[in-house]
Amino acid sequence: MMSVQKVVLNSRPGISREPVPENFRLEECSFVVDLKPGEVLVRTLYLSVDPYMRCRMNEDTGTDYLLPWQLSETVDGGGIGVVEDSKHENFTPEDIVTSFFWPWQNRAILDGKLLEKLNPKLVDGHLSYFLGAVGMPGLTALLGVREKGHVRAGTNQTVVVSGAAGACGSLAGQICRLEGCARVIGICGSNEKCKVLVDELGFDSAINYKLEDVTARLLECCPAGIDVYFDNVGGPISDTVISQMNKDGHVILCGQISQYNKDVPYPPPLPASTQEVLLTRNITRERFTVLNYREKHAEGTVQLSCWVRGGKLKVLETVMSGLENMGGAFHSMMKGGNLGKQIVKISE
Repeated sequence: MMSVQKVVLNSRPGISREPVPENFRLEECSFVVDLKPGEVLVRTLYLSVDPYMRCRMNEDTGTDYLLPWQLSETVDGGGIGVVEDSKHENFTPEDIVTSFFWPWQNRAILDGKLLEKLNPKLVDGHLSYFLGAVGMPGLTALLGVREKGHVRAGTNQTVVVSGAAGACGSLAGQICRLEGCARVIGICGSNEKCKVLVDELGFDSAINYKLEDVTARLLECCPAGIDVYFDNVGGPISDTVISQMNKDGHVILCGQISQYNKDVPYPPPLPASTQEVLLTRNITRERFTVLNYREKHAEGTVQLSCWVRGGKLKVLETVMSGLENMGGAFHSMMKGGNLGKQIVKISE
């Protein structure tokens, strides 16, 4: 028998309410370690919390590719761990592995088909990067820019990134620069974050939407207008950015975190005035889902790891420790308490 801690969904916040830490509950249980062929026993090292998980807290996620979490059942998401025992031919003890469907437990028996072996050398041993800069947020930023941004080096493009100090936005701005954008402007929610974007990540300017006039500051920071918008937040901020976009511009519709606590479809409907701007200026705005580009994930991971190891892509992380803090970490992330990728460390 093995004693295990796990986090289950304790309650649903309601489709139009903010989640709270108490929506999650820590439990202890035990199970017999009797691996069947194809199964792997893993010890969890790191777990991820991400904005998309808010949709999974509802009975209906509003999407066709996300299943809802069930009440009193173990929550899952991105995770990294080490193999302790294996009856799968591809995995041996001490292998580092990851999955998009990792249960929020300190140990678990998983189907080997859901696991991918990781090479720690790709991230110089910073394993948590596989949940951030060299994981799904990094791939989302890279492929979002390449597939929907239409960035062309030498054309003097200006890009604006909302949610710019988050896991994806902090990478997207840097990647736009690496891909050839001339000016990179970030929008975030504190002066501290603005300073990090400019001083550490190389953004040209940063706007604190909580304290500054976003319309006026965008006009100041983007005198030639906006060509590309990496949209992580939606809502009034995005309407303001789109109103200042140039003809034939491109919106990378990555996330709409400002709308996730509202009972609206995804992507949320736009005001008529914003829709008119898109139409009359021939601005593309297509939903981007990184899972639709699986064939490009391997190449993208190599590119991201090269940039990280070479110091061209700076990595920001906010790390909490302990399985008991999963709910708190998720709540903090949804409220903008993280700088870069929010990670929870479960074990050494």
